Amino acid sequence: MGWPGAALNSLNSGRAAARAMPTKPTPDMQKWCVDEKGQPRIDKGAENLCMDESEICFIDGFHSKLYYRGYSIEDLANYSTYEETTYLLWHGKLPTRSELSAFSDQLRNNREIPQGAYDLIRAIPRDTHPMEALRTVASYLGNVDPEKGKLGLDSMMPKAIRLTAKLPTVVAALARAREGKEPIRPRSDLSHAANFLYMLSGEVPDKFWERAMDVSLVLYAEHEMNASAFATVVVGSTLSDYYSSIVAGIGALRGPLHGGANEEAMKQFLEIGKPENVDSWFKENVLTGKKRVMGAGHRVYKTYDPRAKIFREYAKKSVEVSRDPKIADIYRVAERLEDLIMGQLCESRGICTNVDYWSGIVYYAMGIPIEQYTPIFAIARIAGWSAHLMEYVARNRILRPRLYYKGLLDVEYVPIERRG
Repeated sequence: MGWPGAALNSLNSGRAAARAMPTKPTPDMQKWCVDEKGQPRIDKGAENLCMDESEICFIDGFHSKLYYRGYSIEDLANYSTYEETTYLLWHGKLPTRSELSAFSDQLRNNREIPQGAYDLIRAIPRDTHPMEALRTVASYLGNVDPEKGKLGLDSMMPKAIRLTAKLPTVVAALARAREGKEPIRPRSDLSHAANFLYMLSGEVPDKFWERAMDVSLVLYAEHEMNASAFATVVVGSTLSDYYSSIVAGIGALRGPLHGGANEEAMKQFLEIGKPENVDSWFKENVLTGKKRVMGAGHRVYKTYDPRAKIFREYAKKSVEVSRDPKIADIYRVAERLEDLIMGQLCESRGICTNVDYWSGIVYYAMGIPIEQYTPIFAIARIAGWSAHLMEYVARNRILRPRLYYKGLLDVEYVPIERRG
């Protein structure tokens, strides 16, 4: 059966038009990417693009303010918990006592992972980066989820509860396997933060370290449409499954320009070593352009990151609680380096200290290996990823941006025997 006449005519006219086209696209051929002067309107990195409306998070980057659902990050860090903050992000309101109790119970009752996940954790080579290992195990958990065949918004909340509860178990088990140790099973009588620290070390943390970890999870729980949240929503906008969306977020977070920055900041402090080395290191590396300061600069914040201010206080308290001279030296290195950043980079170039600058010192004081810092970020950020995923899919439109094409058109195809 041949082509219908109208379709064939359209095809032939299209071919004729193509032969008459210029060698490169003209502005009128890509109107969606052109301004009123006919120039390409490119927003590299989607820096100033608002892709949707949201009620989840607001960042005031010029006044150092961050809000989750209208609540300031300072109030949440002072008064809330990770469980309560997650409820707020997902449900749009602070829970009542009974609602929080029921939600916390759901998380506590879903902490255990199947034996197959433990077997997989043991099989992953120890030199695998923990974020790459976490990506693999999170994907496996999607394969054994009791609602794995269900797609759409209705299945997201129970899956989010299950995976949020299980990620700390996975991260702790991976950390111990990396050191040749057996995993420690989760406990249901501890908070989200305390249980994670218990599974890492086998010891129930004291109240200060439990609170320090809990606050860090609150600070990292959400941050608007960052790279990992965008990756999560891009996959979700295709109406793919919840786990595929979260695995995309984990993959994006692995990068040193995003979640991995806290690891690099800590390595930077250890490289400098002593407070008396800071000025020469800064002059020889930063001012000459050889290195950038890790944990400084942000796409949105052009002043001091409010989360960094909170973490800074916990880093200072960590020195007092640990009474470890090495932690004290690291803190003084960070303190002096921050003075140079704020004095020479912040006001003139908008490169100010961000959340990743101080968080590693708190984790280091807890005895957590540096390579586990980004997985801790993921443990926290699944709250924000899930919130954005559920909000976007509720009024879904598949994400499909365009690119401004600068290449040639209708290039003659040369048979291989005539090339080169």
